[in-house]
Amino acid sequence: MARTPQDITDAELDVLQVLWKHGPTPIRRITELLYGDSKTSQYATVQKLLERLESKGCVERDRSSNVHVFSAAIGRDDLVGRRLQAVAEDLCEGSWTPLLTSLVQTKKLSEEDRRVLRQLIDDHDAGKTKKDRRERK
Repeated sequence: MARTPQDITDAELDVLQVLWKHGPTPIRRITELLYGDSKTSQYATVQKLLERLESKGCVERDRSSNVHVFSAAIGRDDLVGRRLQAVAEDLCEGSWTPLLTSLVQTKKLSEEDRRVLRQLIDDHDAGKTKKDRRERK
């Protein structure tokens, strides 16, 4: 069975977060950003993580120069959506209501978080897309 993006390990997620923040990056720089002064063993670890992410379709490799450069092939929003969908299916029989209820009832939502959620729901009800929201800013 092929692994899906929600099967990403914490270590793989750390690598993706570097790529999301810094864009296309060579292995040595990723290693430095994750571990500081890179050691051979850490470089090999990052190399293996990148290979696994590449096999899962989450990372792309540019081989056009001697130094291969890696970039994220999956966006943060896409990964979040897939993981949340998996949680809804696994824990809530596919229903989003218990998941969203739990999220909204936590006291960790700031006023800004609540405002953004309200706007997302209003936009969804009005048939607006993410692109429409970006153009409005």
